[in-house]
Amino acid sequence: MSDTSAYTPPKVWTWNKESGGRFANINRPIAGATHEKVLPVGKHPIQLHSLATPNGVKVTVMLEELLALGHKGAEYDAYLIKIGDGQQFGSGFVEINPNSKIPAMVDRSNPVAPIRVFESGAILLYLAEKFGAFLPKDPAARAECLSWLFWQMGSAPYLGGGFGHFYAYAPSKIEYCIDRFAMETKRQMDVLDKHLAIHPYMAGGEYSIADMAIWAWYGQLALGRLYSAGEFLDVESYKHVMKWAKGIDARPTVRRGRMVNRMMGEPAMQLHERHDASDFDTKTQDKIKPAAE
Repeated sequence: MSDTSAYTPPKVWTWNKESGGRFANINRPIAGATHEKVLPVGKHPIQLHSLATPNGVKVTVMLEELLALGHKGAEYDAYLIKIGDGQQFGSGFVEINPNSKIPAMVDRSNPVAPIRVFESGAILLYLAEKFGAFLPKDPAARAECLSWLFWQMGSAPYLGGGFGHFYAYAPSKIEYCIDRFAMETKRQMDVLDKHLAIHPYMAGGEYSIADMAIWAWYGQLALGRLYSAGEFLDVESYKHVMKWAKGIDARPTVRRGRMVNRMMGEPAMQLHERHDASDFDTKTQDKIKPAAE
Protein backbone atom coordinates (compact mmCIF):
# COMPACT_ATOMS: atom_id res chain seq x y z
CA MET A 1 0.00 0.00 0.00
CA SER A 2 1.28 3.49 -0.81
CA ASP A 3 2.33 5.85 1.97
CA THR A 4 -0.29 8.33 3.16
CA SER A 5 0.25 11.14 5.62
CA ALA A 6 -0.99 10.31 9.10
CA TYR A 7 -4.26 11.84 10.21
CA THR A 8 -5.31 12.05 13.83
CA PRO A 9 -9.05 12.72 14.20
CA PRO A 10 -9.87 15.61 16.52
CA LYS A 11 -11.75 14.98 19.75
CA VAL A 12 -14.78 16.82 18.32
CA TRP A 13 -15.17 17.12 14.57
CA THR A 14 -16.13 20.58 13.27
CA TRP A 15 -17.01 21.81 9.80
CA ASN A 16 -14.31 24.37 9.07
CA LYS A 17 -13.49 23.75 5.42
CA GLU A 18 -14.90 22.18 2.25
CA SER A 19 -14.47 18.44 1.99
CA GLY A 20 -13.06 18.62 -1.52
CA GLY A 21 -14.06 16.60 -4.55
CA ARG A 22 -16.71 17.07 -7.18
CA PHE A 23 -19.65 17.69 -4.85
CA ALA A 24 -17.89 19.78 -2.20
CA ASN A 25 -20.12 22.79 -2.91
CA ILE A 26 -23.27 20.96 -1.79
CA ASN A 27 -21.90 18.88 1.09
CA ARG A 28 -22.72 20.19 4.56
CA PRO A 29 -23.39 18.69 8.01
CA ILE A 30 -26.75 20.42 8.54
CA ALA A 31 -30.23 19.85 7.13
CA GLY A 32 -32.98 22.19 5.98
CA ALA A 33 -33.64 24.68 3.22
CA THR A 34 -31.06 27.22 2.10
CA HIS A 35 -33.46 29.31 0.01
CA GLU A 36 -37.12 29.82 -0.78
CA LYS A 37 -38.30 28.00 -3.90
CA VAL A 38 -41.86 26.90 -4.62
CA LEU A 39 -42.05 23.70 -6.65
CA PRO A 40 -44.07 23.73 -9.88
CA VAL A 41 -47.24 21.63 -10.07
CA GLY A 42 -48.28 19.95 -13.30
CA LYS A 43 -51.57 18.49 -14.46
CA HIS A 44 -51.04 14.84 -13.54
CA PRO A 45 -51.69 13.09 -10.22
CA ILE A 46 -48.05 12.04 -9.85
CA GLN A 47 -45.52 14.84 -9.46
CA LEU A 48 -41.88 13.77 -9.56
CA HIS A 49 -38.91 16.00 -8.76
CA SER A 50 -35.73 14.22 -9.68
CA LEU A 51 -32.55 13.77 -11.69
CA ALA A 52 -31.50 10.78 -13.80
CA THR A 53 -28.99 9.38 -11.36
CA PRO A 54 -29.45 5.65 -10.67
CA ASN A 55 -31.86 6.47 -7.83
CA GLY A 56 -33.89 8.75 -10.07
CA VAL A 57 -33.93 6.23 -12.94
CA LYS A 58 -35.52 3.59 -10.71
CA VAL A 59 -38.67 5.69 -10.37
CA THR A 60 -39.02 6.91 -13.95
CA VAL A 61 -38.57 3.34 -15.20
CA MET A 62 -41.29 2.19 -12.80
CA LEU A 63 -43.68 4.91 -13.96
CA GLU A 64 -43.07 4.12 -17.62
CA GLU A 65 -43.59 0.41 -16.91
CA LEU A 66 -46.92 1.17 -15.20
CA LEU A 67 -48.07 3.32 -18.10
CA ALA A 68 -47.14 0.57 -20.55
CA LEU A 69 -49.42 -1.77 -18.58
CA GLY A 70 -52.28 0.67 -19.05
CA HIS A 71 -52.36 2.28 -15.60
CA LYS A 72 -53.51 5.77 -16.58
CA GLY A 73 -53.30 6.95 -12.98
CA ALA A 74 -49.53 6.64 -13.26
CA GLU A 75 -49.33 9.60 -15.65
CA TYR A 76 -46.79 11.99 -14.24
CA ASP A 77 -45.02 15.30 -14.50
CA ALA A 78 -41.26 15.01 -13.98
CA TYR A 79 -39.40 18.16 -13.03
CA LEU A 80 -35.62 18.44 -13.06
CA ILE A 81 -33.72 18.99 -9.81
CA LYS A 82 -30.16 20.14 -10.51
CA ILE A 83 -28.35 18.81 -7.48
CA GLY A 84 -25.04 20.41 -8.52
CA ASP A 85 -26.78 23.80 -8.21
CA GLY A 86 -28.24 22.96 -4.81
CA GLN A 87 -31.88 22.92 -5.98
CA GLN A 88 -32.58 20.07 -3.56
CA PHE A 89 -32.18 22.61 -0.75
CA GLY A 90 -35.05 24.79 -1.95
CA SER A 91 -37.88 25.15 0.55
CA GLY A 92 -40.44 23.40 -1.65
CA PHE A 93 -38.24 20.38 -2.20
CA VAL A 94 -37.32 20.13 1.49
CA GLU A 95 -41.06 20.07 2.28
CA ILE A 96 -41.45 16.85 0.30
CA ASN A 97 -38.09 15.39 1.27
CA PRO A 98 -36.53 16.69 4.48
CA ASN A 99 -33.42 14.65 3.60
CA SER A 100 -32.81 16.81 0.48
CA LYS A 101 -32.06 13.89 -1.84
CA ILE A 102 -33.62 12.98 -5.16
CA PRO A 103 -36.02 11.52 -6.06
CA ALA A 104 -39.04 12.89 -4.24
CA MET A 105 -42.64 12.41 -5.31
CA VAL A 106 -46.06 13.82 -4.49
CA ASP A 107 -49.25 11.86 -5.20
CA ARG A 108 -52.02 14.41 -5.60
CA SER A 109 -54.73 11.82 -6.31
CA ASN A 110 -55.44 11.34 -2.60
CA PRO A 111 -58.82 12.98 -1.89
CA VAL A 112 -57.84 14.10 1.61
CA ALA A 113 -54.41 15.65 1.01
CA PRO A 114 -51.42 15.12 -1.26
CA ILE A 115 -49.11 12.31 -0.15
CA ARG A 116 -45.36 12.86 -0.19
CA VAL A 117 -43.03 9.92 -0.72
CA PHE A 118 -39.25 10.08 -0.58
CA GLU A 119 -36.43 7.52 -0.85
CA SER A 120 -36.40 5.66 -4.14
CA GLY A 121 -37.15 2.25 -2.62
CA ALA A 122 -40.14 3.66 -0.74
CA ILE A 123 -41.44 5.24 -3.95
CA LEU A 124 -41.14 1.94 -5.84
CA LEU A 125 -42.98 0.08 -3.10
CA TYR A 126 -45.66 2.79 -2.84
CA LEU A 127 -46.34 2.67 -6.58
CA ALA A 128 -46.29 -1.13 -6.71
CA GLU A 129 -48.89 -1.33 -3.95
CA LYS A 130 -50.97 1.53 -5.33
CA PHE A 131 -51.29 -0.04 -8.78
CA GLY A 132 -50.94 -3.72 -7.88
CA ALA A 133 -48.06 -4.29 -10.24
CA PHE A 134 -44.41 -5.45 -10.23
CA LEU A 135 -44.70 -6.82 -6.69
CA PRO A 136 -45.42 -10.58 -6.56
CA LYS A 137 -48.61 -11.64 -4.84
CA ASP A 138 -47.33 -15.03 -3.75
CA PRO A 139 -46.07 -14.56 -0.16
CA ALA A 140 -42.73 -16.27 -0.75
CA ALA A 141 -42.04 -14.40 -3.98
CA ARG A 142 -43.13 -11.12 -2.38
CA ALA A 143 -40.73 -11.69 0.52
CA GLU A 144 -37.94 -12.45 -1.97
CA CYS A 145 -38.70 -9.28 -3.93
CA LEU A 146 -38.70 -7.09 -0.82
CA SER A 147 -35.53 -8.73 0.48
CA TRP A 148 -33.69 -7.86 -2.73
CA LEU A 149 -35.19 -4.37 -2.81
CA PHE A 150 -33.86 -3.67 0.67
CA TRP A 151 -30.57 -5.39 -0.23
CA GLN A 152 -30.14 -2.77 -2.93
CA MET A 153 -30.96 0.10 -0.61
CA GLY A 154 -28.40 -1.12 1.90
CA SER A 155 -25.71 -2.19 -0.56
CA ALA A 156 -25.62 0.58 -3.17
CA PRO A 157 -24.09 3.20 -0.82
CA TYR A 158 -20.94 1.07 -0.86
CA LEU A 159 -20.97 1.26 -4.65
CA GLY A 160 -21.91 4.94 -4.99
CA GLY A 161 -20.75 6.77 -1.89
CA GLY A 162 -17.89 4.32 -1.37
CA PHE A 163 -16.35 3.07 -4.60
CA GLY A 164 -17.79 5.73 -6.90
CA HIS A 165 -16.73 8.59 -4.68
CA PHE A 166 -13.16 7.49 -4.06
CA TYR A 167 -12.59 6.15 -7.58
CA ALA A 168 -14.17 8.99 -9.56
CA TYR A 169 -14.91 12.06 -7.43
CA ALA A 170 -12.51 12.36 -4.50
CA PRO A 171 -9.88 15.12 -4.78
CA SER A 172 -7.08 12.56 -4.52
CA LYS A 173 -6.75 8.83 -5.14
CA ILE A 174 -6.40 6.92 -1.88
CA GLU A 175 -5.31 3.33 -2.46
CA TYR A 176 -6.80 1.95 0.75
CA CYS A 177 -10.23 3.49 0.06
CA ILE A 178 -10.37 2.40 -3.58
CA ASP A 179 -9.21 -1.12 -2.74
CA ARG A 180 -11.68 -1.41 0.13
CA PHE A 181 -14.72 -0.35 -1.87
CA ALA A 182 -13.68 -2.06 -5.11
CA MET A 183 -13.48 -5.30 -3.13
CA GLU A 184 -16.96 -4.77 -1.68
CA THR A 185 -18.45 -3.79 -5.06
CA LYS A 186 -17.03 -6.93 -6.66
CA ARG A 187 -18.36 -9.03 -3.78
CA GLN A 188 -21.83 -7.57 -4.38
CA MET A 189 -21.59 -8.24 -8.11
CA ASP A 190 -20.69 -11.84 -7.27
CA VAL A 191 -23.73 -12.10 -5.00
CA LEU A 192 -25.90 -11.01 -7.91
CA ASP A 193 -24.13 -13.21 -10.43
CA LYS A 194 -24.60 -16.35 -8.36
CA HIS A 195 -28.28 -15.54 -7.79
CA LEU A 196 -28.96 -14.74 -11.46
CA ALA A 197 -27.24 -17.96 -12.52
CA ILE A 198 -30.34 -19.84 -11.32
CA HIS A 199 -33.07 -17.17 -11.54
CA PRO A 200 -34.08 -15.06 -14.56
CA TYR A 201 -35.06 -12.16 -12.30
CA MET A 202 -34.28 -11.09 -8.77
CA ALA A 203 -37.54 -12.35 -7.24
CA GLY A 204 -37.50 -15.56 -9.28
CA GLY A 205 -39.41 -15.85 -12.53
CA GLU A 206 -41.12 -12.45 -12.45
CA TYR A 207 -39.77 -9.01 -13.35
CA SER A 208 -40.35 -6.74 -10.35
CA ILE A 209 -39.42 -3.57 -8.52
CA ALA A 210 -36.37 -5.44 -7.19
CA ASP A 211 -35.03 -5.69 -10.75
CA MET A 212 -35.72 -2.01 -11.43
CA ALA A 213 -33.92 -0.93 -8.26
CA ILE A 214 -30.90 -3.19 -8.69
CA TRP A 215 -30.59 -2.68 -12.44
CA ALA A 216 -30.41 1.10 -12.06
CA TRP A 217 -27.17 0.67 -10.10
CA TYR A 218 -25.60 -2.70 -10.79
CA GLY A 219 -27.04 -3.30 -14.25
CA GLN A 220 -25.79 0.06 -15.43
CA LEU A 221 -22.44 -0.63 -13.79
CA ALA A 222 -22.25 -3.87 -15.78
CA LEU A 223 -23.14 -1.97 -18.96
CA GLY A 224 -20.29 0.48 -18.42
CA ARG A 225 -22.39 3.52 -17.52
CA LEU A 226 -21.15 4.22 -13.99
CA TYR A 227 -17.84 5.88 -13.13
CA SER A 228 -16.12 4.57 -16.31
CA ALA A 229 -15.14 1.66 -14.09
CA GLY A 230 -16.23 -1.32 -16.17
CA GLU A 231 -12.74 -2.47 -17.10
CA PHE A 232 -11.31 -1.68 -13.67
CA LEU A 233 -13.92 -3.91 -12.01
CA ASP A 234 -13.85 -6.53 -14.79
CA VAL A 235 -17.62 -6.38 -15.13
CA GLU A 236 -17.57 -8.66 -18.20
CA SER A 237 -16.67 -11.55 -15.92
CA TYR A 238 -20.12 -11.44 -14.31
CA LYS A 239 -21.81 -13.28 -17.16
CA HIS A 240 -25.21 -13.75 -15.57
CA VAL A 241 -25.42 -10.14 -14.43
CA MET A 242 -24.49 -9.04 -17.94
CA LYS A 243 -27.22 -11.16 -19.54
CA TRP A 244 -29.83 -9.88 -17.09
CA ALA A 245 -28.67 -6.26 -17.47
CA LYS A 246 -28.82 -6.37 -21.27
CA GLY A 247 -32.27 -7.94 -21.23
CA ILE A 248 -33.70 -5.20 -19.00
CA ASP A 249 -31.86 -2.51 -20.92
CA ALA A 250 -33.63 -3.62 -24.11
CA ARG A 251 -37.09 -2.83 -22.71
CA PRO A 252 -38.56 0.30 -24.39
CA THR A 253 -39.94 1.36 -21.01
CA VAL A 254 -36.44 1.31 -19.54
CA ARG A 255 -35.07 3.40 -22.40
CA ARG A 256 -37.79 6.00 -21.81
CA GLY A 257 -37.23 5.93 -18.06
CA ARG A 258 -33.51 6.54 -18.55
CA MET A 259 -34.23 9.63 -20.65
CA VAL A 260 -36.38 11.49 -18.13
CA ASN A 261 -34.59 14.23 -16.15
CA ARG A 262 -31.28 13.34 -17.84
CA MET A 263 -28.74 16.14 -18.22
CA MET A 264 -25.67 14.26 -19.42
CA GLY A 265 -24.67 12.06 -22.32
CA GLU A 266 -25.95 12.02 -25.87
CA PRO A 267 -28.64 14.63 -26.59
CA ALA A 268 -31.02 12.01 -28.00
CA MET A 269 -31.18 10.41 -24.55
CA GLN A 270 -32.03 13.62 -22.67
CA LEU A 271 -35.54 14.71 -21.74
CA HIS A 272 -35.09 17.33 -19.06
CA GLU A 273 -38.78 17.44 -18.13
CA ARG A 274 -41.56 15.02 -18.94
CA HIS A 275 -45.24 16.00 -18.92
CA ASP A 276 -46.76 13.74 -21.56
CA ALA A 277 -45.88 10.55 -23.41
CA SER A 278 -45.61 12.59 -26.60
CA ASP A 279 -42.61 14.41 -25.12
CA PHE A 280 -40.48 11.42 -26.09
CA ASP A 281 -41.42 11.90 -29.74
CA THR A 282 -41.32 15.69 -29.99
CA LYS A 283 -37.94 16.44 -28.43
CA THR A 284 -36.07 19.16 -30.29
CA GLN A 285 -32.61 20.59 -29.81
CA ASP A 286 -34.04 23.86 -28.49
CA LYS A 287 -35.76 21.89 -25.71
CA ILE A 288 -32.69 19.81 -24.91
CA LYS A 289 -29.47 21.53 -24.00
CA PRO A 290 -26.96 18.81 -23.16
CA ALA A 291 -24.52 19.31 -20.31
CA ALA A 292 -20.89 18.33 -20.62
CA GLU A 293 -20.04 14.71 -19.84
